[in-house]
Amino acid sequence: MDFYKIWFSMLPISDSIKLNLLDEYIDEETIYRNINFNHYKMEKLVNKKIKSNISEEEITKLARYIIKNNIGLVTYTEDRYPSSLRQINDAPYCLFYKGDIDILNKKINIAVVGSRKCTSYGREVTKFICRELSRYDTCIISGGAYGIDSEAHKSVIENKGVTCGVLGCGIDVIYPAYNKILYENISVDGCLISEFLPGTKPLPYNFPRRNRIISGLSKAVIVVEANEKSGSLITANYALDQGKDVLAVPGTIYSPQSKGTNKLIRDGATSILDTITLLEGLDINMKKNKNFSDTLKAQIIRLINDKPTHIDEIIRNTDIDTSMIYELLFEMQFNNEIMCILGNYYVKNI
Repeated sequence: MDFYKIWFSMLPISDSIKLNLLDEYIDEETIYRNINFNHYKMEKLVNKKIKSNISEEEITKLARYIIKNNIGLVTYTEDRYPSSLRQINDAPYCLFYKGDIDILNKKINIAVVGSRKCTSYGREVTKFICRELSRYDTCIISGGAYGIDSEAHKSVIENKGVTCGVLGCGIDVIYPAYNKILYENISVDGCLISEFLPGTKPLPYNFPRRNRIISGLSKAVIVVEANEKSGSLITANYALDQGKDVLAVPGTIYSPQSKGTNKLIRDGATSILDTITLLEGLDINMKKNKNFSDTLKAQIIRLINDKPTHIDEIIRNTDIDTSMIYELLFEMQFNNEIMCILGNYYVKNI
């Protein structure tokens, strides 16, 4: 673990100042070895913070802790740093992570966020969105919080997709506590990331700040449910400031959790109505479906005609896993290719 990067990450100065220093002095070691310089661009307070008394013992202790707990560290100047984050204002100097951070430079990153106090409608829509997006070369970004965030991560994992959790606390702090197993599962094929030093508590003001990273990593932000004061709207505003697309799920006017999303749609966000509006809103090529090939779909279509066909007959006459059959039937219904009638019978749409 690089001693100088650990030291630089511990300095109590802003990310923008750190990046300015790196731009002028090339690397962290050069800055460390010139710690007593008087930088003409910086105020006395900043100089004092740079010269703050962080002992070698403290730096070494943190480095050992990071290694012992399998925590990774990537900094702004490294190739592995998420390229999309370099494009935003106030980009984080470093990210602590667990899992495979390289996916953030390989996948189409889509943020799915929403209310902590979500409704059953919000949960079901989140499952639908994440199931559909998991069929493509995507990484679903969310905040690991209660409600919609957790539902998004869980749904992606269940559908064998890839997801990334952006934390508002140290990478070694489990918040909420009941998400311990979820966090472990996320880091198997995806990753957890945090800009905060290990051990940082989940303080309230950390979460609005981390939202700029959720949107910054993503091609677009999907807001499933949000009341009028939801932190998800902060993420949406960051996305708009960063030039990203915002999509929202419409909801009943009687639900407080739909007031924020309905206002986003009123103000120009793309409304998610079905599979087609979801994928078109994200500019995802529907033909690049990674889970269901045309061959599998053809097997289904050959069995379903103008005469009602029972689900048991479809399962019996296809060489496809049952769960995949149900998912494909669901997709075909959303695309108005077939319809389900009473008794689990399917017919072609005329």
